[in-house]
Amino acid sequence: MRIDIISAQPKLLESPFSHSILKRAQDKGIVEIMVHDLRDYSINNQQQIDDYAFGGGAGMVLRIEPIAKCMDKLLAERTYDAVIYMTPDGETLNQSTSNQMSMFENILILCGHYKGVDQRVRDKYITHEISIGDYVLTGGELGAAVLVDSILRLIPGVINDETSALTDSFQDNLLAPPVYTRPAEYDGMKVPDILISGHLKKIEEWRFEQSIERTKERRPDIYEKYKGEIS
Repeated sequence: MRIDIISAQPKLLESPFSHSILKRAQDKGIVEIMVHDLRDYSINNQQQIDDYAFGGGAGMVLRIEPIAKCMDKLLAERTYDAVIYMTPDGETLNQSTSNQMSMFENILILCGHYKGVDQRVRDKYITHEISIGDYVLTGGELGAAVLVDSILRLIPGVINDETSALTDSFQDNLLAPPVYTRPAEYDGMKVPDILISGHLKKIEEWRFEQSIERTKERRPDIYEKYKGEIS
């Protein structure tokens, strides 16, 4: 997989992609992540990439010219399965979207900044608009890092234990059950007996029941989806 990210603040993406699972995925050659500085495609020597909004109002807007120059170059080099714009008014990211995109070969992500991008960019280039939640960040870079992380961890070889990703919360519209590790008792708090019983079938049944109860209590909206699937 190859992921290209266009950003007005590329340094914000250095740390997320330089450590842990995302770095190992790149080192293994499973994914190639390329971050493109939008200012390299600026319209003048001052590296201008933004301007005032027509009609007035506070805040600046990313201009269409530098974005178009960068996108046209990348689109001429390869075909992208998705051209994504990270924006608060996009579709909220969920596990289903990450699952689908983990099957893609090439992904292009545009990070919003300031008051956003000229609408003509969205009209001409964007195939998917994604938000990571109902709140506003200073730019789309952190959202892009979240999206990339959620996608890459599903690709075989990225996580050492590939079954781990398949049992995460939201994979089947249920939250993950509680988990425990050593010691079996700490400060009077004991691990449930079933988990140290060695009875794998009963352990799986217990985990499934806990997932249902936790989802029903904490995320009734997701629980309704789960009930709809099994009805």
